[in-house]
Amino acid sequence: MPKLSEAVRSGKLAGNLMAKECPSRTILKHVTGRWAVLTLIALQDRTIRFSALRRLIGGVSDRMLTQTLQTLEADGFVHRKVYDVVPPHVEYSLTPMGDEVAQHVRVLVDWIEDNTQKIADHQQAKAPA
Repeated sequence: MPKLSEAVRSGKLAGNLMAKECPSRTILKHVTGRWAVLTLIALQDRTIRFSALRRLIGGVSDRMLTQTLQTLEADGFVHRKVYDVVPPHVEYSLTPMGDEVAQHVRVLVDWIEDNTQKIADHQQAKAPA
């Protein structure tokens, strides 16, 4: 069995979400959090400034959006471009890897939107009288 360092160097390291200590769980948490999902979807096919992104994602606070963007940037999903002007001008866009993960998240989001009524009907039927 190869050592972990050899697997990392060879590029053959794969995640195992079911393993308690697998770092892929942290990435899953970063990508599937409510604000992360909405941010990834909002950034699909566009470059956008912070304030416009905040307006697009209803209900997100400045603090939560900042944290979400920092996390997604640290994971390599978001590109942050700072322009050297006054006042500061910063734009956000998806990296190629961010676009790839956003496409997968989009499938889940589309499914939820398509099935919202069925889910609501089921919840209503199961609600205590």
